[in-house]
Amino acid sequence: MIVVTVANQKGGVGKTTTAINVGTALAATGLRVLLIDLDPQGNASTGLGIGRNDRERSSYDLLVGDTSPEEAAIATRVPRLDIVPATVDLSGAEIELIEFEARTHRLDQAIARGAQHWDVVLIDCPPSLGLLTINAMVASHALLVPLQCEFFALEGLSQLLTTVERIRSRFNPGLSILGVVLTMYDRRNRLTDQVSDDVRTVLGKVVFETVIPRNVRLSEAPSHGMPALIYDYKCAGSQAYIALAREVISRLPNLTKAAA
Repeated sequence: MIVVTVANQKGGVGKTTTAINVGTALAATGLRVLLIDLDPQGNASTGLGIGRNDRERSSYDLLVGDTSPEEAAIATRVPRLDIVPATVDLSGAEIELIEFEARTHRLDQAIARGAQHWDVVLIDCPPSLGLLTINAMVASHALLVPLQCEFFALEGLSQLLTTVERIRSRFNPGLSILGVVLTMYDRRNRLTDQVSDDVRTVLGKVVFETVIPRNVRLSEAPSHGMPALIYDYKCAGSQAYIALAREVISRLPNLTKAAA
């Protein structure tokens, strides 16, 4: 089982949209996918049609209790895609986790209890670099970073990469950068191209070839409780996420074998 964290401490970069739609695309290839919603806002849960009243167990229970992923997971309307939803309880989890001796490894220990049930786990993180995101990175093999094509996003990326190095040195030496995906790309905006060129110059092949365009259908889909790939399979945003999922699989050989 491969664990991938989708993270960026800056909000509004398409992080949750990326987690939902990449998860859907991977499930469509035959992989068994679990999405863990680790954001107290619970947007990934809502975006997959999981109502507030249906979240009997949540990612909070994985972190502070002894609940296993199998016990907390809920099947979504997407075949082979399950989700561990988030509730408002998660907003106080960082304070509660301080009391635990292995507070940075709580999620890692919980995921290990469901290691045989899924092929890939995606973790949707909050827009911060607090204890929730650190737990996700400690539990992961790789990091997928959505990056909005704007100037201030570059500053945030630098901070994130510094945090990754600290996680590697102290907790998880095997953590790698799966890739950076450029989101909200608008070819009509010169700054978009400039940011794209700058990121590719600095990071090279770490940046995915696929870019995610600004797309109304991507924004509309969550309000209907479904991924864009189901809401409008043919829209530009959906097609871009399908292409991104292909790149993700190509960068993770174990996934290639499982999907074959």
